[in-house]
Amino acid sequence: MLSFIHMEKAALIQEIAKTYDLPANQGGELNRDWLAGWINELLTHDFQRLVSILYRVDVDEIKLRYLLAKHPDTDAGIIIADLLIERQLQKKNTRTGFNSTSEPIDENEKW
Repeated sequence: MLSFIHMEKAALIQEIAKTYDLPANQGGELNRDWLAGWINELLTHDFQRLVSILYRVDVDEIKLRYLLAKHPDTDAGIIIADLLIERQLQKKNTRTGFNSTSEPIDENEKW
């Protein structure tokens, strides 16, 4: 089970990297630490782009502020990376749940 979760997170991180045109690291492995490092770069050098990405992904701003205040000694990049991954996972689960529970629409009911 742990291996599946790790693979799913890796796929989500890869999706984030591709969607937002993030450069891969030297080893090519995209993981939480890589994402956190990239976020720290944006915090330092392109804060507006980071804010734009967080807005587009729909990361909960209140939750982000709370976590940053509650854990002042934790790397902000790690906190933000975890929230990005969590939000992408929520969106994926919502899409999967919606697609699997929806019934086919009758041809007469389609627009």
